[in-house]
Amino acid sequence: MASRGLDSRTLLTVSALVALGLATLYSAGQTDVPTDIADIWRKQLGWIALGTVAGVVVFRTSPRLLEWVTPFVYGLAVVLLILTLLVGTGAGTAAGTRSWLAIGGVRIGQPAELAKLATIMMLARHLGGRRRPPQSLVELLPACAIVGLPFLLVGLQPDLGSAIVFLGILFAVLFWVAVPFPLLVLLASPVISLMLAFSTWSWGVWIVAITLVLLWARPYVVEGVVVWLGNVLMGTIALELWRGLAPYQQNRLLSFLNPEIDPRATGWNIIQSRVAIGSGGLLGKGFLEGTQKALAFLPAQHTDFIFSVLAEELGFLGVVVTLALFAALLTHLMRIAREATDPFSSVLVFGISGLLFTHVVENVGMTIGLMPITGIPLPFFS
Repeated sequence: MASRGLDSRTLLTVSALVALGLATLYSAGQTDVPTDIADIWRKQLGWIALGTVAGVVVFRTSPRLLEWVTPFVYGLAVVLLILTLLVGTGAGTAAGTRSWLAIGGVRIGQPAELAKLATIMMLARHLGGRRRPPQSLVELLPACAIVGLPFLLVGLQPDLGSAIVFLGILFAVLFWVAVPFPLLVLLASPVISLMLAFSTWSWGVWIVAITLVLLWARPYVVEGVVVWLGNVLMGTIALELWRGLAPYQQNRLLSFLNPEIDPRATGWNIIQSRVAIGSGGLLGKGFLEGTQKALAFLPAQHTDFIFSVLAEELGFLGVVVTLALFAALLTHLMRIAREATDPFSSVLVFGISGLLFTHVVENVGMTIGLMPITGIPLPFFS
């Protein structure tokens, strides 16, 4: 890194987010009806302490040593993900998944979280060691394979929210190492085709558009054919992929399109979240005074929907301050990545910023109805 000293601005921003997150989590547990989350903030204190110790250890560790242990960390993460598929359990709004490891009925963690960091480290090791950024889809294959393996294992749990984070990490890192933008568009195009396949008209327009992009970008003939066929394939198998989703995932997607279809079941989460956020107004109802939260109308208000608790009690002003803190943290991380003296550290730091950005966008987006509910936590808060 450019300097081994602590970055005071980053430290202060993180401290502010941790303090605000702990206060919000404490409030989320203070309800007028019996719940099992009244003391959840105490557990969060333990994780904060553990995270602080881990941060000190990593800070004192040489980047060269981190780079050296990266394959072992990545391998461990993959093994734990496979083990999760075999003996994992679910929890909270995703009780039907196999995303947690437990010993004696006590959940000890989600291997997907370790896998996210391990994937960033592995991408930094691979891409940081290149003399020039990838210039073709073939050259992108190793990076896609690094992300694709944990992405597939997490998707099989099935944990759609965490799987999406891996894609966010991939594109953030590829952008940072200066992969040409048209190449990024071509790489993302099959996913876009899949998302548009539920409307024949939109999908047809997209196929025409991607054809024009291929003619303009002029990739290798084989690559161009593979991309075009991949887009067509995604459109044709969309229905089968839909049928392959777990019922709760299908319900979440349908409720995203229209929560009023089933307001007392699958649409309940987003409706109550919107009510809580909207009722906060400009300055909020006051700390500990949220009514939606107090009556436990908000589902998973200490995890997936903790942003709704924040918005109800602190209002629009509190939301602006929180998002400003996240923006400040991302800005600091990008500055550190830019000033890093070695490629591994630079890509690693920017990959972490991509991880945080994806988490924030997913969580906030689903609480206000701009994204499907995927069960993703809000960093420093959930």
